[in-house]
Amino acid sequence: MPWRKVFMKSTNRKSFTAQKIAFRAFQEKIELEFQNEKLLYQAFTHSSYVNEHRRRPFEDNERLEFLGDAVLELTISKYLFETYPTMSEGELTKLRASIVCEPSLVRFANDLNFGELILLGKGEELTGGRARPALLADVFEAFIGALYLDQGINQVWNFLEKVIFPKIKKGAFSHVMDFKSQLQELIQRDGSGIIEYKVLQEKGPAHNRVFESRVYLNGETLGTGVGKSKKEAEQQAAQMALETLKK
Repeated sequence: MPWRKVFMKSTNRKSFTAQKIAFRAFQEKIELEFQNEKLLYQAFTHSSYVNEHRRRPFEDNERLEFLGDAVLELTISKYLFETYPTMSEGELTKLRASIVCEPSLVRFANDLNFGELILLGKGEELTGGRARPALLADVFEAFIGALYLDQGINQVWNFLEKVIFPKIKKGAFSHVMDFKSQLQELIQRDGSGIIEYKVLQEKGPAHNRVFESRVYLNGETLGTGVGKSKKEAEQQAAQMALETLKK
């Protein structure tokens, strides 16, 4: 039975045993196995649940959230530092901020269906706490903190390689990345020649225009990009060019 269905049954019956089954299925889904499952349960335990189950030895996830926030910033910083060698300190800071901000963390949590595993009190459940952005972001950070304590920084890195790093590489945060400036800086530093951008074609209706641009170095193609504006297409082309030059 899918872990989401298992969890919904556990919520209805308030069966801690069924909850354990749900968390076990969740670990299989993300290909991780916690040595100390109490840390995993704690990461998903909201303070409202603890307040309503004082007879059980539950701890909420607030301390894990504090730790996870720091671990997430460190690992993201290391990844960006190694992946984008031409980025300035200011650009790296801006990009990191867009990755670890609440909307992004909520998106990561939703991609993994974290909301369905959160242990909530009745009041919080009835008021839509399971889908509340701040709560989901906190749970994601708490999960990172729990994983760090249970298995160390290398396993956190491996997890992020599956759920966050690919999104960065595919350009999910390109709106805060200036690839054209990075490319220009790299070419000027190496003295490689002259960069030139050309719009290859424009297609689609006026209200939904699509541009295709290409960037050249001394007349040779370095990268091609597509976007809803000339600027966006050039940024995509510059991103491809940077990846080509790194190879």
